[in-house]
Amino acid sequence: MTSVHTSARTPTRGKPSDAPARPIAWAMLSRALSVPLILGLVCFLPAVIAAQPGSGVRDTAYWLQLVLTCYAGARLATMILSTRRRLLQGVFWMFVYIAMGVAPFAQVVIGQTPTPMVGPRQDLVTAIAMVLVGCAAYDLGALLASRRPLRRRAPSARGSGGGKPAVAHPLRLRLLVLLAFAASAFYVLKLGGPAVFFSSRQEINETVAASGVVTEGSNVGSAFVKGFGQVPALLALLFYTRRLATSHRARRTPSTALVWVALATLNLVVNNPISNARYWFLTVLMAFVFTAFPSSAAFYRTVLATGVVGALVVFPYADRFRYEEGGQRPVQSASVFEPLVTKDYDQMVMFANTISWVDTRGHTYGRQLTGSALFFVPRAVWSGKPEDTGVRVGQWMGLRMTNLSAPLWTEFWVDLGPAGMVGGMALIGYAAARTDRRYALAVTRAGPGSGSVLAIAAPLIAGYTFILLRGPLLQAVGKLAIAALCLVLITTFREQRAARRR
Repeated sequence: MTSVHTSARTPTRGKPSDAPARPIAWAMLSRALSVPLILGLVCFLPAVIAAQPGSGVRDTAYWLQLVLTCYAGARLATMILSTRRRLLQGVFWMFVYIAMGVAPFAQVVIGQTPTPMVGPRQDLVTAIAMVLVGCAAYDLGALLASRRPLRRRAPSARGSGGGKPAVAHPLRLRLLVLLAFAASAFYVLKLGGPAVFFSSRQEINETVAASGVVTEGSNVGSAFVKGFGQVPALLALLFYTRRLATSHRARRTPSTALVWVALATLNLVVNNPISNARYWFLTVLMAFVFTAFPSSAAFYRTVLATGVVGALVVFPYADRFRYEEGGQRPVQSASVFEPLVTKDYDQMVMFANTISWVDTRGHTYGRQLTGSALFFVPRAVWSGKPEDTGVRVGQWMGLRMTNLSAPLWTEFWVDLGPAGMVGGMALIGYAAARTDRRYALAVTRAGPGSGSVLAIAAPLIAGYTFILLRGPLLQAVGKLAIAALCLVLITTFREQRAARRR
């Protein structure tokens, strides 16, 4: 008996004894945070918005919007308090809570919308209800994914015939670095030098239009120049950031650090927040943060929690230095939530306008999604190529400014109707949950090492989720397709012992 007790106590000495302490400490901390976090997201913030002065009426749209806001707040709190990092799902619920929940609720209460609503009030009720149903379908898809066990990959021993995780081939990764410098240099020279990238986004757009890469009626040329000028540089930086963050050998290699510094400088030029859209810079920032701190659960929770504050306080004002003062909309409300009703958050009202447009024109039965999938086909070749969904609805509304959002729910609704929207959101929820589980394995010590492709792709997709959810898809898929192409070209499933060395 003595030997048994002695052996039971032996593991308590040294580092192994500290292993259980972290989960226990976090469990106590999460319980302490859960009550104020849930109350803040689900109760306090909606109550503060409901108390704002305004001309809004408390009809069915009001109560449905309140339910959606509280539902999204509860799901976001669940993501933050979860013991597992659910990267894609966490970003999804953060977007829904802000852009489809809090902001539209403030618009309903105050009685203002960023874009005029041309249809009847019932279309807004339908839009809110469909977003709520789509969120439930997303949750159902995620639940189904969690019930299905992940297929275990065979060990990576020599002679194993099983599948191996996707990793970056060392030689191809170096070629990606060369491509990044060459494509970004062409992009910078085409626009007249680095100085224009620190002026304003408006000047960038004017320079691109005058550079000759834009043809009348088609933006494919400019999309490719900008995409290849920005995406390879970002991907190369992410791979080298992960290498430095996870490999002791890489941190002792001066050449790796020098390449990282050069890539960081390159990204400061082509991907800086001054000359780029806020949603794209948000993608760059989130992808970098989640790559640099891959196993930090505290960082993940901090990003989600502070993201709500940033979306409410910082994001609406982040474009003031990018355009001329004449382009700014005047303040029209005395409410502290005025930025939510006069600026960027037009997703819900645009869904309502799209429902009105579909009621007059009918569903497009796959045409809009096909146009997004074939974004690379120029209009000179495909004369009937569909325009952005937001642009088409804006033109139908008679607006001069047609750079309008078309949230993902809208894209499914236009092409496939209610049933297609529910099925599409469920499929996205399923894919997001499966990717989150794979990503959690990829960033552990037992994962495929510093060259893991999924450890780079998942943070990039998570950041880009804001662009995909905001829409339109036709504008969004270009850079995503370029990123996918780059990842496919550098990916290998063969074991690279040199790359996996710590």
